[in-house]
Amino acid sequence: MKSILQHIQAAKQKGEKLLAILLDPDKLSTETIIDILAQLKDKKVDFLFVGGSVVQKGITAKFVQELKKRTKIPIVLFPGDFEQITNNADAVLFLSLLSGRNPEYLIEQQIKSVPALKNSDLEVISTGYILIDGGKETAVQRVSNTKPISQENTLLIVQTACAGMYAGKQVIYLEAGSGALHSVKPSIIQEVRENISIPLIVGGGIKTKEQLKNAFHNGADLVVIGNGFEENKQLLTNIL
Repeated sequence: MKSILQHIQAAKQKGEKLLAILLDPDKLSTETIIDILAQLKDKKVDFLFVGGSVVQKGITAKFVQELKKRTKIPIVLFPGDFEQITNNADAVLFLSLLSGRNPEYLIEQQIKSVPALKNSDLEVISTGYILIDGGKETAVQRVSNTKPISQENTLLIVQTACAGMYAGKQVIYLEAGSGALHSVKPSIIQEVRENISIPLIVGGGIKTKEQLKNAFHNGADLVVIGNGFEENKQLLTNIL
């Protein structure tokens, strides 16, 4: 059986596109989870990402347990803090915030997570995380105390992605941030895609079918949809 990273890598080689839905334990009730999973029942969703910038200790583990009871879609942790790691999931994106210079999110959080990861069966996926300006201050920006890279500075975004690849990251994640007013520009996705050989994940601010198609068409291997459906329950149905 392929690991989640192998699944992503194989899809990239075949030119297949993957989709993940991001669920924030701090924002979703059990009732909303049931509603979301019902909408996904007949849709092609490859992964459920679980995480948030601010989630209370212990909440993530209970949240993932509830998901496991109701779906067979693989669950990947997208942690904003090492305390969000739980062995109940299938994998974890081992994030390093390459766009910022705060050591807490470049390496300190990763060190703090080691005891939990060593005692878990989680697949650990080394991820170069690049925060892109989505037109508003996001929770990631506030919590990490870092600034996103301007969408006008394509060169820096590309060089940051390449640096992550050269440093051994297994995937690159371009993130406009939860609730972003603007998703990552298609031209930026294309430039990054042309300059890296590892899988490319894109998320933040994707709220329409057109934005989803543009992200895929310009080189995203995996697109993450989240946040928008918390206000609009029909968003997933309309997009998918």
